Amino acid sequence: MNDPVDVLIIGGGASGAAVAWNLAETRMRIVCLEQGDWPQSSDYPSNGRNWESRQSEDFAISPNRRASSADYPVNDDASPIKVANFNGVGGGTVLYAGHFPRFHPSDFRVRSLDGVADDWPIDYRTLEPFYALNDRMMGIAGLAGDPAYPDKEAVMPPLPLGKTGETFGQAMNELGWHWWPCDAAINSREYEGRAPCINLGHCGHGCAQGAKSSTDITYWQEALRNRVEVRTRCRVSRIETNEDRMATGAWYFDANGEEVFQPAEIVVMACNGIGTPRILLNSASERFPDGLANSSGLVGRNLMFHPYALVRGRFDKTLDGFRGSRVFMWSMEFYETDPARGYVRGYCYQFTRGFGPVMQAINGMADGLVPWGEGHHDAYRRLFDRQAGMVSICEDLPEEINTVTLDTSLRDGNGIPAPKITYRIGENTQRMLDHSVARGTEILLKAGAQDIVTRSPLSYAGWHLLGTARMGTDPKRSVVNEWGRSHDVKNLFIVDGSVFVTSGGVNPTSTIQAIALYVSDQIKARLHDLFD
Repeated sequence: MNDPVDVLIIGGGASGAAVAWNLAETRMRIVCLEQGDWPQSSDYPSNGRNWESRQSEDFAISPNRRASSADYPVNDDASPIKVANFNGVGGGTVLYAGHFPRFHPSDFRVRSLDGVADDWPIDYRTLEPFYALNDRMMGIAGLAGDPAYPDKEAVMPPLPLGKTGETFGQAMNELGWHWWPCDAAINSREYEGRAPCINLGHCGHGCAQGAKSSTDITYWQEALRNRVEVRTRCRVSRIETNEDRMATGAWYFDANGEEVFQPAEIVVMACNGIGTPRILLNSASERFPDGLANSSGLVGRNLMFHPYALVRGRFDKTLDGFRGSRVFMWSMEFYETDPARGYVRGYCYQFTRGFGPVMQAINGMADGLVPWGEGHHDAYRRLFDRQAGMVSICEDLPEEINTVTLDTSLRDGNGIPAPKITYRIGENTQRMLDHSVARGTEILLKAGAQDIVTRSPLSYAGWHLLGTARMGTDPKRSVVNEWGRSHDVKNLFIVDGSVFVTSGGVNPTSTIQAIALYVSDQIKARLHDLFD
């Protein structure tokens, strides 16, 4: 039996790391349970010539494809978008591309502005100081003055646009549409002892250079120095409660497969929008027959993914190929609602460089641009280092029919029920996807591209797992209150993407971490009456 701790954090990714660091100054005893291990930069694919093949093997974004001991299977057969995640200290920040936009102020007020979904109980102004703090902790490169946002400080200069960015920037200028060098969690210069980006183009499967800001090398290093304990290879199965309907700690399987109980005064869930509802639902008991913290019936409901569309074209000139950071510029031209477009809310474009040599061949053949046999090599030469485009990140409005439940037969290596995903793309989102493909094609044509290919939605793009334990002031319509505490269990907090009321139309990591810092700040400020 473990000794009791003051704070037990479940999950060592983007949000868990931020909470651990922020609470460390209280001198409370804090333990984080992480089902994966510490990533080793020497193991990253970029250290070897087989880096592209490993993107589909041990560093695949799909847990079902990786199937490592740290992973749990996900039944996503009933979803056109498949779950992507990473289990280990640092979580999804180990494999993300480092695209780091904030929510816009309008994202918190969609009911008031557009008559859809619900307003958040907090707003941009509430999170603004935590966005700024998180930018400094993670080390964000960007350019101040973006007219799509309120004023915000640039921590480091922006990453270089390269030939690809210059080409698209000129096209956007000719169209009169917004674009800007994007905020990136990638060092453009040495920062806090970490080296700058050297433009390998390997951002999406672990940065061996240490230039990409994953939380294992940012927040966690500071938290460890402040005596926070991280236990790896510890898979939590359920949260225990007492007769006072308070959490008493968590049961987990350790590296030896032994089931162990960790007592705690405060439990913080930081397992993402799939892992958190999975544990809460698996924590059903006589006191909580429908799952822990689920009196509203909303645990696992309102799953939001951010459907992606891809638009790419071939150019007659050599571009950057796969070299350079994966993120370098964005456009918010179609982010805010315009009724003339036939849908509400909007999307952002994230412009993308080319593929590596192997993936260029595979995708070229899949798109019908590279034939087998005669003409194969000539067609490949016309594509390699000459293809580029963008993805659109579309706002996904919450729908209760989009769910995470427990699978009745599929289980992980410790016998814990696996999550089952049931998801459909809404009509509004589909119209948004179609619009983004049409406008993206227009941009590529203006930039001089040929052989344009599109894919919508991207089936492998379930990176953003949001909304399954939403925040709100009404216990009948939300799972946690406006500062992250469960309505039902007064010492249970949720800090990951589960608490999102709406999804916005941008990558969520910056907002997830700002919320985690905000919730942990609220915990510190309310310690004297935290459970009242």
